[in-house]
Amino acid sequence: MGEEWDGKSVITARNLCKMYGPHLALDDVNLEIPPGAVGILGPNGAGKSTLFKCLLGLITTTSGEGTVLGYDIRTEGDKIRSRIGYMPEYDALDPDLSAIDQVRYAGELLGMNPAHATRRAHEVLEYVGLKDQRYRKIETYSTGMKQAAKLACALVHDPDVLICDEPTNGLDQRAREFMLQTLRRTVSEGNRSVLMSSHVMDDVQEVCDRIVMIHNGRIVVQRRIEDLARQIEREIEISVWGGASRMQQELESRGFVVRRLGRVLRVDRADDNTTRNILEAAVSADVQVRQMQEYEPDLEDIFLLIMERLGAEVRSTSDLMTAAHTGGDRDE
Repeated sequence: MGEEWDGKSVITARNLCKMYGPHLALDDVNLEIPPGAVGILGPNGAGKSTLFKCLLGLITTTSGEGTVLGYDIRTEGDKIRSRIGYMPEYDALDPDLSAIDQVRYAGELLGMNPAHATRRAHEVLEYVGLKDQRYRKIETYSTGMKQAAKLACALVHDPDVLICDEPTNGLDQRAREFMLQTLRRTVSEGNRSVLMSSHVMDDVQEVCDRIVMIHNGRIVVQRRIEDLARQIEREIEISVWGGASRMQQELESRGFVVRRLGRVLRVDRADDNTTRNILEAAVSADVQVRQMQEYEPDLEDIFLLIMERLGAEVRSTSDLMTAAHTGGDRDE
């Protein structure tokens, strides 16, 4: 039997390793994930899928140990899976079924009796915004409705933990906002935990209060997002008119490291003299500074900066797209 879950750590891992032949997919992973919403980030091949499979007891670990909700991942995978809801990125729906039949069937596969599964199917379809479309065939659904139906299938058995892989993929703005709102409600009102893997940093930041970042099979970050943001050096953002290239060259000649996005340039705020030095550079470059302000780093900035420090060739967060988009292998 698994130890009684203390409610403090939803997931733990101690010195977890997984080998595929000579390939080390997970390298001495140590994790402590409390209840709440957590973004799981990492470029393709980082080991995200392997980690999920180990935590769900779907594949055996080479060494180390771990628990999910107090259950041992090595011996109690069936119990773990009965308390986890999984919303995959790939299309896992039967187009010939109505949503109510699809969600009820998902419940029955998880061991629910037909009456209970039917009752829960009605409840969760209303929860995800499909109450009025529940009897329509899934083949008539929009992308947003299909994503909502997948979420309903993941929630039908009232899991303690919900794992979502690219939950807003392909959604328009309205459907995206509703999906994110539903995930936030699942955490704040439902007191459930959400593990969310996404390449859209705005989405992760909107739902999650902490992140776990994986790189080359190792956990490189597990922190609250706001704590990470405080550690990033503050930048001054400058909007210029009449020669952004000249301004960049002038700043670099004065020892500044410049990040440029069109007419917008960002430099590290070294000290109280940084603003004066920028204005002096603008005079020398004969350009007009239209706006200057301290730039607050967002999660995308944080991710790219950490990857850069690790020497990873990640040009943008689109490099986080999962196997369904990239043709990645089992260790996506």
